[in-house]
Amino acid sequence: MAEKVIQASTFTWVGADKRGTKIKGELQGKSIPLIKAQLRRQGINPLRVKKKPKPLFSTSKKITAKDIAIFTRQLATMLSAGVPVVQAFEIIGQGHENPGMQTLIGTIRSDVEAGNNLADSFRKHPRQFDDLFCNLIAAGEQAGILESLLNKIAVYKEKTESIKAKVKKALTYPTAVIVVAFIITSILLIFVVPQFKSVFEGFGADLPAMTLFVVAISEAFQAYWYIIFGGIAAAGFVFVNAHRKSRKVRNAVDRLVLKTPVIGNILHKAAIARFARTLSTMFAAGVPLVESMTNVAGAAGNVVYSDAILRIRDEVSTGTALNAAMAHTGVFPNMVNQMVAIGEESGSLDAMLSKVADFYEEEVDNLVDSMASLIEPMIMAFLGIVVGGLVIAMYLPIFKLGEVV
Repeated sequence: MAEKVIQASTFTWVGADKRGTKIKGELQGKSIPLIKAQLRRQGINPLRVKKKPKPLFSTSKKITAKDIAIFTRQLATMLSAGVPVVQAFEIIGQGHENPGMQTLIGTIRSDVEAGNNLADSFRKHPRQFDDLFCNLIAAGEQAGILESLLNKIAVYKEKTESIKAKVKKALTYPTAVIVVAFIITSILLIFVVPQFKSVFEGFGADLPAMTLFVVAISEAFQAYWYIIFGGIAAAGFVFVNAHRKSRKVRNAVDRLVLKTPVIGNILHKAAIARFARTLSTMFAAGVPLVESMTNVAGAAGNVVYSDAILRIRDEVSTGTALNAAMAHTGVFPNMVNQMVAIGEESGSLDAMLSKVADFYEEEVDNLVDSMASLIEPMIMAFLGIVVGGLVIAMYLPIFKLGEVV
């Protein structure tokens, strides 16, 4: 039966120092006796210790991947400077703005103080620290190169977050513009077009086909707006839920987005960059190639590449060279395969993979910037056609009336 993990809590305390002066503060720990013991080790006589009550409305923020990347860099810097692990955790925890991260860091520090090794302490929090992170920490502890590996993990996390941010930027901008265009169009159809319609009814003349079409859409929006908006919201909810729960839906979406013009090219290059960066980090840490591939597949970010990497793992485990196994998948460019082959022959595979990652990360950066420049005029044209078309449809009868007069 697995031992239940007791999470650390925040305790407030009042004590007296060696001169008898009363002092107070807060500490992270698992129980009041442990907090008292910790205070005594610091030369403080604990007078009163109690668990800090949780606020009625929680102000804790969700722990993001960016928080973990910053934490890893801070820990790597402190250990490289010779700061003991427990003290490093205490300094980082006290300086962090996110209460959720403060609690997490305090819990890990308590585990390390209790005699657990760092990798096992991290493994108790799989939502924040994945297998790749924990395996690298374990390798660093076993080989006595924890500071060096923490620095490599920090670089890996920073580069990965940078790629994610660029891909997010590429997808967010056009999506936001389409949503805004839909909202503006809906407002025009529901509130503005009916005002023009009441004016048109007094003309006593036939309306242009374009105006009749827009008026018909406006009437449909007014009559069924709750069905239209409700249907869109329901469809979005069903899709998000299905994407989260159904592997088939996720696979279909991953394959579809890779075929999307412009966006697909960015996602292809981003997946290659993640593959190269992750494998380079694992290989440099001394993790066997076949064992590394499982973690690399999980970090690929797209099912097409995840499946390809798992096929590479199976071929490599039977003695096939890495570059040949990559070529058999058909998803990696020839340049990547050739650089991997050179790395294998020269015994510098990790360095060569790092160069591949640098190249494709820069490619993603350039593609995102060029896409923004390309999309801006297209979006302006799209908004002009939609909004401008509505305006023209409303003013056509007025122009026609002026010709009659």
